Amino acid sequence: MDAVVANAAGCGAAMREHGRLLEEDDAWRPRAEVFSAKVRDVSQVLAGIAWNGRLNAVPLTVTYHDACHLAHAQQIRQEPRTVLQQIPGLRFVELADSDACCGSAGTYNLLQTEMAGGLLERKLARIRDAGADVVAAGNIGCLLQIGRGLRRAGLPARALHPVELLDWALHGMPGREPRA
Repeated sequence: MDAVVANAAGCGAAMREHGRLLEEDDAWRPRAEVFSAKVRDVSQVLAGIAWNGRLNAVPLTVTYHDACHLAHAQQIRQEPRTVLQQIPGLRFVELADSDACCGSAGTYNLLQTEMAGGLLERKLARIRDAGADVVAAGNIGCLLQIGRGLRRAGLPARALHPVELLDWALHGMPGREPRA
């Protein structure tokens, strides 16, 4: 196995911890360390691909939210932006305080609703200021939290994983035919 590729930041962060979690288990530690060293976020893999003109234009303004499990736990910040910036026609706008938590934090938004709601409101204000059509994020919890917040606030932006936007660039946007 060359790599274990994760498309959810929380899962990737957890898999990268296996070596540390099993450090006192002499039987499993060596295998866990090898496994953890092979874990990569999907953005790390995709950022290194030369698309050589194979991508269709995605004429949207996109901003990026740094998921805590990606930016803080795994120190992955540039690769998702690189993926987005490779898409023709996509206008990338940096999100102010992009690495501030959106309030999802696993089950935090369910257990600490008031605090999570406050974090989400601050995130939504930054998204409003960015004027983006899409907020991209590399973690499913963030996408659910931000997507719910966008709908409740009546904002027209959508929350999508960067891989979804790359899929649109490869296969065409929903409702549009890809170029031949």
